[in-house]
Amino acid sequence: MRLYFSPGACSLSPHIVAREADLPVELIRVDTKTHTTTDGGDFYKINPMGYVPTLLLDNGEILTEGPAIVQYLADQNPTSSLMPKGYDRYRVLEWLNFITAELHKQFSHLFSAKTPAEYKEILREDLIRKFALLDKKLAGKSYLTGENFTVADAYLFVVSNWSRFHKIDLAQWPNLKAFMDRVKARPKVQEAMKAEGLIKPAA
Repeated sequence: MRLYFSPGACSLSPHIVAREADLPVELIRVDTKTHTTTDGGDFYKINPMGYVPTLLLDNGEILTEGPAIVQYLADQNPTSSLMPKGYDRYRVLEWLNFITAELHKQFSHLFSAKTPAEYKEILREDLIRKFALLDKKLAGKSYLTGENFTVADAYLFVVSNWSRFHKIDLAQWPNLKAFMDRVKARPKVQEAMKAEGLIKPAA
């Protein structure tokens, strides 16, 4: 499998999941401004929509959309518990949808140069309300659904990290801040972030 990614983008989520699931995935870096891969290839030929993450399966099929990709990767190694069975699976799906609709989308508009400044302030205020809600939901828990790390936690970690670009200090929410620190400390998360150049390897 090949995972097309851009450092620190939402593609970091499936990158983390692939490592947590111990799956052999080839990483292909994409310049999202020029829509080319590191070898100069036209990324639009891989994904006509031109965005990451994109997963090229061994059979030639293409998967797009982060929440779908992380579920597929987790299901390749069910023993990883990244995508639980039974009712808990629906809780994970619930969180994936929340993160996509209520956090990721708002951040996308904040990053866009086309978004008016006054609307960006509305988006920031909305995100602050959502982060406050998340802080309450994380009270007494290590991760979103309890004590087990799932694909939803990887996604939340990646998207919440973008807050630093928009003057939103996560330290004001102790449960959320503890969650972020906890996820960042995971060995596989460290591996993924080092591989993308987001943190420097230890000397």
